[in-house]
Amino acid sequence: MIDRADRGKLLFLGSIAVSLVLVLAYLAAGGSDYAPAETQDPCEPREWRDPEGIQQIAEQFSLSAMDGAACKLGVSRETLARALATEESRQRFLERYDIGDAELARAIRAGLLRAVGDAEEAGALSPFLAVPLRQAIGSIPLDEAIELVNDARSLFEGGGSIVGLGETGLGILEGFLGE
Repeated sequence: MIDRADRGKLLFLGSIAVSLVLVLAYLAAGGSDYAPAETQDPCEPREWRDPEGIQQIAEQFSLSAMDGAACKLGVSRETLARALATEESRQRFLERYDIGDAELARAIRAGLLRAVGDAEEAGALSPFLAVPLRQAIGSIPLDEAIELVNDARSLFEGGGSIVGLGETGLGILEGFLGE
C-alpha cells in the first residue's frame, strides 16, 4: 500500500514525465523552428475577390487604402492600422517614424486614391463616381480620410442616396461639387 508521502512523490514525478513528453512532442512537430508568417508587402497589388455585398466591397476598399498608405509611408499595413486606431497611437506612430500630419495626410490620400482605382477596376465602383471621388480625396481632411480608410462602408451604403453613397461619402461628393 502506498502512503500519502509516496503518493505525492509519484504525482510529482508523473507530472514531470508528462511535461517532458509534451515538450518532446512539441519539438517533434517542428515547434523549435516556428517563425511568424510574413506580412504582405503593401506595395504589391492586392487582388480583389469577387465582392458579394457592401460589407465585402467596403472591407476590400479599406484594405486597399491601408495598403496604399502603408506603402507610401514604408511601413506594413498592420503597423499603420494599429497607428490609426486611436489619436494616441497615431501620435506615437508619428513620433516613432518622424512623420508629420501633412505627410500622413498625403499618404492616406494616396491610399484612398489607390483604393478608388482598385474598386473601379474590380467593378465595385462606377467610373462616374470614381472621377469626382478622386477629386474630392485631394482636399479631404485628415480625420475624415482616416475614418474612410478604417471603415469605407459609408462610401458604398445606400443611406437613401440615389448614387449609392452614405452620409460621409455624400458629404465629400457634395463638398467637391460645391452643393
